[in-house]
Amino acid sequence: MKKIYFLILICYSLGIAQNPNREYISHDEKNHQLLVDTNEGQYIFKFYTEDILETSFIPKGEASKPNSHAVVLKPDLVETTLTETEGDILYKSSGIVLTVKTSPFKISYSYKGKELISEKEGYYKSKHQVMDMVKVNIVADTTEKIAFNLTNDEVLYGGGARALGMNRRGYRLPLFNRAHYGYETYSKLMNFTLPIVVSSKQYMIHFDNAPVGYLDLDSQNNNTLIYETISGKKTYQIIAGESWENIIDNYTDLTGKQPMPPRWALGNFASRFGYHSQDEVLETISDYKKEDIPVDAIILDLYWFGKDIKGHMGNLAFEKDSFPTPRRMIKKLKAQNVETILITEPFVLTSSKRWDEAIKNNALALDSISKPARYDFYFGNTGIIDVYKKEGYEWFKNIYKNLSNMGVNGFWGDLGEPEVHPNWVQHATGSAAEVHNIYGHDWSRLVFEASLEAKPNRRPFVLMRAGYSGSQRYGMIPWSGDVNRTWGGLQSQPEIALQMGIQGLGYMHSDLGGFAGANLDDELYVRWLQYGTFQPIYRPHAQEEVPSEPVYRSEDAKSKAKSAIKLRYQLLPYNYNSAFINNQKGTPLMRPLFFEEPEKHLKNANTYLWGNDFLVTPVLKQGQTDVEVTFPSTSDWFNFYTDKKIEGGQTKTFKTDPNHIPTYVRAGALVLMSPPFDNTTSYQGKSLILHYYHDDAIEENERKYYNDDGRTFQAYEKDNYEILEFEAETEGRWLEIEFEAETGEKFEEHTKTILLKVHNIDRRPKKIKVNRKKVKIQYQNNILSIPLEWNTSKELKVRIRK
Repeated sequence: MKKIYFLILICYSLGIAQNPNREYISHDEKNHQLLVDTNEGQYIFKFYTEDILETSFIPKGEASKPNSHAVVLKPDLVETTLTETEGDILYKSSGIVLTVKTSPFKISYSYKGKELISEKEGYYKSKHQVMDMVKVNIVADTTEKIAFNLTNDEVLYGGGARALGMNRRGYRLPLFNRAHYGYETYSKLMNFTLPIVVSSKQYMIHFDNAPVGYLDLDSQNNNTLIYETISGKKTYQIIAGESWENIIDNYTDLTGKQPMPPRWALGNFASRFGYHSQDEVLETISDYKKEDIPVDAIILDLYWFGKDIKGHMGNLAFEKDSFPTPRRMIKKLKAQNVETILITEPFVLTSSKRWDEAIKNNALALDSISKPARYDFYFGNTGIIDVYKKEGYEWFKNIYKNLSNMGVNGFWGDLGEPEVHPNWVQHATGSAAEVHNIYGHDWSRLVFEASLEAKPNRRPFVLMRAGYSGSQRYGMIPWSGDVNRTWGGLQSQPEIALQMGIQGLGYMHSDLGGFAGANLDDELYVRWLQYGTFQPIYRPHAQEEVPSEPVYRSEDAKSKAKSAIKLRYQLLPYNYNSAFINNQKGTPLMRPLFFEEPEKHLKNANTYLWGNDFLVTPVLKQGQTDVEVTFPSTSDWFNFYTDKKIEGGQTKTFKTDPNHIPTYVRAGALVLMSPPFDNTTSYQGKSLILHYYHDDAIEENERKYYNDDGRTFQAYEKDNYEILEFEAETEGRWLEIEFEAETGEKFEEHTKTILLKVHNIDRRPKKIKVNRKKVKIQYQNNILSIPLEWNTSKELKVRIRK
C-alpha cells in the first residue's frame, strides 16, 4: 500500500512541472516575437492582438511551418513589454501575460491578473494509445502531444459537434471527421471535429494543425488537457477576453467572420431525401402555396443527377428523363420567389458520366503509384476530387459556376468528411490523414469562390456536413448530420448547436423533424419544428418514408407547424439583426445561459438565449406535461404569448402548451418584428411592429436593428444598409420612445409604417403625443398600440403620460 502511495506522489509532482528534460538556454525578442531556445527546440511566441497569443514549438531538426488553414488575421504591432524577474521571463501585452520560468522550465498564461492555463509537459512524443473507434483511421506508432494543466473546477467545451452533454471534460475525443448515422443522445464522434477547447474560465485554445489526432479533456481525471496528432505543426493560440462575446469576437477575428447569409436563408426550406422529378418539385411548392405556408427554397437531393441512389454520383448534371427542362423549372420556382439548392458530393464514381472527364482533367486524388485512387463504398466504385490540386480545384469550381449561371442559388455539400477516405489516398498537399479534417473546409472555400465568381454581388449559400475551424468565413451553414427521427435525436440538438456557436460556427442546425428512420410521430415532429423557430436555419428534412414537409402531415401537425413557421417569418427583422451581429462580432444566434451569468448555468443546454432578448426552452420529451425553465438573474422576463412577468434568478416549472414551446422576452427589450408575410422576397422592411416590454425598474434601454436589401454581398461594406435605432426612457410619469436611423449612402430611405406595441402598461395612458401631436391609440390587455408613419430621414418621438 505504501508503494502505491509513493508512486502516486511521484506522478503528481512530475505533472505539476513542465517536461523535466527541457532546459532553458536563452531568449531574444526579434521582429515582434519572443524566441526562447531550449535543449530540445525553440519556442516562438507572437501576439496577434493584446488578447490573442500564439505559441509554436519547433523541435530540433524540424523547420517552422508558418502556413495555416484556419488563421487569417495578420498580427498587429501589439505594444509589449519583456521583463526578467528572479528567473521568470514575462512577455506582456495589455491583456495576456506569458510567463516562462527558466528553472525548472515552465510556461504559463494569465489574463489581466487571472490565471488561465499552463503547459504541463508541453510538447513530447509517446506511444499512440489507439482508440478502437478510429483504429483504422488514425494510424501511427507514436503521436506528438502537447499537455497542459487544468484546475479542478473547469468546465470544458469544444472539440466540434458531439452529443455528450455540455461539459465535455472527462472524454478523450478523436479528431477525425466521421458521420454517425442515426445517432440520438450520445455521439462521441461526428462530422465536425474541431481542434478547439473552450474553458469556463473564459479562454479558448485553438490548436492550429490540420492532421488527424485527439483531444484528451482530462480523461484520466488528473487535471490534464492533451492535444495529440499524428504529424504537423506544434502551434496553438490562446484567446482571451473580458466576456464571452469578446472571446468569440477575438476568435472569429483570428479565423474569419461569417459573411451575411442571403435573407431567404432565414426562411423556410422544402427538403427531403429526395424529390425524384421536376414535376414533383413543382408540385411540392404548389402545395405549400395552396396551404399558405411560407417557403423560400427547395433542396434537391441526389435524384437530380440520377434516377437511383447508387451508380450516378459524380454526374453533377440534371438527369434529363426526370428533369427534362431544369432551366425552366428553376425559372418557374424563381417566379414564385423560391430558390433552388442542389446537393453535390466530392466523389466521382467510375460508373458516372464524368469519370472520363475527371481523369482527362487530372481532377482526382491519386494512389501510391500516381494513378487515380479508386475504392468501393456504399454508392459504388469511386475516386475523390482533389481540391488541393489546381486542376481538381478548377474543374470542380467550373461545375459550380455553370450551375450558378443556370440560376441555382445555393449548394449543399454532402459526405464531405470525406465519408470514405482511405489513408493510402494521396492529395497534392499530403496524405488523406493530413487533409481529412480540412477537406470539407477547403471544399467550402471552393463553392464560396465559385458562387462569387459566377455572381459577384450575390451572397453565396453553402450548406455543408463537415468543416474545420474557420469554415465560417466561407459562409458555411453546418448541420448536425443524420440524426435519428426520435425523441433522443431531438434532445441532443440544442447542445450541439450551442457548442458549435461558441466555436465560431453560429449557423449549426438540425434536420427538423429528424432524418433517419420511418417514425411517423406527429408530436415529435411538431416539437422539433417549434424548436426550429428559434434555431439558425429552418430546414425540415428526412428520408422520404415519412414526409418532412408540413404540407403532407396530418391536419393537426400541419396547423401547429404552420404557426411555428409563420412566427419564424414574423421574427425576420429580429433574426436578421442577429445574423448581422454574428457577421460583425461572431456572436452566435443561439447562446448558452452562461453568456448572461458566466459563473452559472455552465452545463445547461435545456434553456438558451435566442439572440439577445429571447429565452427559449424546447420541449424535448414525449408526452411531456411539465417543463423546467431557468431564468437568468440579469433581467426579469415576460412570457411571449401571455405577457405574464417572471422574476429573474429562479428556475420554475410550467405546464406545457401543445401550440408552442416556452418562450420569454427580456424586460426592457425593444423587439422588432414584421406583420405576417409569405416569402422573404416580399419583405422590404417598410411595414414593421416594434414591441417594447416596459418595466418600471428599467429607466432606459435601447436597441439597434440592421437592414439591407437581403441579397447583395457585403452590403454593409458597400454602404448599402440602414440601422434603425430605438431608445426608451422613463422620466417621472413620462415614457419617451425615440426613433432614429443611420443610413448608408447607397441605401434608399423611405417612410415606414410601424405599429408600436408597448407591453405591461397597467392602465390607459392619460396623454400620448407623437412629435408633439396627439394620436389615436388602442389599449387592451395591458398592451398599448400606436400606429406610426416614420420618415427615417428624421427623428420620431413618442411621449406617453402614464
